[in-house]
Amino acid sequence: MEFSGEQVKQRLGKYKFRDLTIEELKDVHRAYPNFLYSMDTYTFTDESQKDLLNLSGTVPMKFQGSSYNIPVCLWLLDSHPFAPPLCFLKPTQNMGIRVGKHIDNHGRIYLPYLQNWSHPKSTILGLIKEMSVTFEDELPLYSLSAAEAARQKELLSFISRVTDGVSAVDVRAKSRSKVTVIGGGDLALACLLAISAKRAADKLLLLDISDGGSKGGGATDLELFSIPNVEVSKDLSSVADSKVVIITVNAWSNAQSYLEVLQRNVDLLRGFVPAVAHHCPDSVLLIASQPVEIMTYVAWKFSGLPSRQVIGIGGNLDSARFQHIVQTLANSSEESQSGWIIGEQGADKVAAWSDPDSANNHKPSAKLYPRLFQEQLTNRALEVMKGKGQRSWSIGLSVADLTDTIVQNKKKVHSVSLLAKGFFKIQHDVFLSMPCMLGDGGVLGSPQILQHEDHVSDALHKSATSIHDLQRQLSL
Repeated sequence: MEFSGEQVKQRLGKYKFRDLTIEELKDVHRAYPNFLYSMDTYTFTDESQKDLLNLSGTVPMKFQGSSYNIPVCLWLLDSHPFAPPLCFLKPTQNMGIRVGKHIDNHGRIYLPYLQNWSHPKSTILGLIKEMSVTFEDELPLYSLSAAEAARQKELLSFISRVTDGVSAVDVRAKSRSKVTVIGGGDLALACLLAISAKRAADKLLLLDISDGGSKGGGATDLELFSIPNVEVSKDLSSVADSKVVIITVNAWSNAQSYLEVLQRNVDLLRGFVPAVAHHCPDSVLLIASQPVEIMTYVAWKFSGLPSRQVIGIGGNLDSARFQHIVQTLANSSEESQSGWIIGEQGADKVAAWSDPDSANNHKPSAKLYPRLFQEQLTNRALEVMKGKGQRSWSIGLSVADLTDTIVQNKKKVHSVSLLAKGFFKIQHDVFLSMPCMLGDGGVLGSPQILQHEDHVSDALHKSATSIHDLQRQLSL
């Protein structure tokens, strides 16, 4: 049967990378002409549905000198080839599923090839070949007796509904406050432990992906010393049902230029962010990768999610420090909450104060300090903050604070990196820290109105311009 690229392409109307997908399918057809292609409705574990392309066919293999053909079904996400397919066995009624290291009792296939999926190195053709090799070592199916076949009918019905795209059965129990941390280094572990200590989530998942630059071996240690309600996984689909997904991956290297490091981080996010967005489209992405402003922009672009659902940790930690120092210096806990660190994280951050006449706040602002005293407090607080670094454990505590606000829908104001276009007359699609209310949908409403200060506005415009110039040099 001849492969019709044009017919398949017409079906891939909502696929972001149709041409790349078509080229892959041509390679598969040449090597495995038995595979059939169709568009069907796939039901994810959160019960959301999407029309996806599925490939049904058989994987040839040999076992103990005999040849077998293992029936499988591969679902291609509409971000393919930058996200791995969802793979299932598709047994007949006289076949039983042999549960093992790479196969669960529902026929879902898990392979290192899928866990480490990275375009263009990873392909469907390579995946099928990997299946063939794996199945030779671990035969996934076996023949059933008549009695066993009868008991198998219920399971086969479930498998059929999944692989035919009409399953409304949720394999895993849902959690209203599941939180996923993506990364394998010290920062990921710090975030995970801080969230666990704060009890900000019912279930915590560490998605340990190979980010190429993480320091430490936190993921391995977590598997050795288990923590209640904490799971470690390498399967991207395990992020499903997450309320918040925290991204901590970084690829810093002294051997590369700054722009090369940025591009490497972009490529890391490209490998998993589209899949994360598909598995949990209602989640809030919280970005802790550096530089946070650019990586939040990259995550927003790759995810396709509304900007309110993609935020960076931004000035949350520095704002908390700033407010604490002001409270100590002025001996006032109420008015210190009106001071914020905004703009770009790092040396270009600036301090700003809420506008006391703004109706943007839920409660009336206290009468702020006189302007001169306010300036003195700001300068003193910034001076004290110079000695405070951005350590992993400090960032972890800040991330736990933000996560708690989002998961519990506290509608609390934080200074976080958000899409700044339109504010302070910024014209570019850049992310900068501004105080805004957060809840279970991410950013709620508009940023708080701040006192007008020329030096603050100038600093924000300078940061926006430099960030935009860097973003234009990246390959997205």
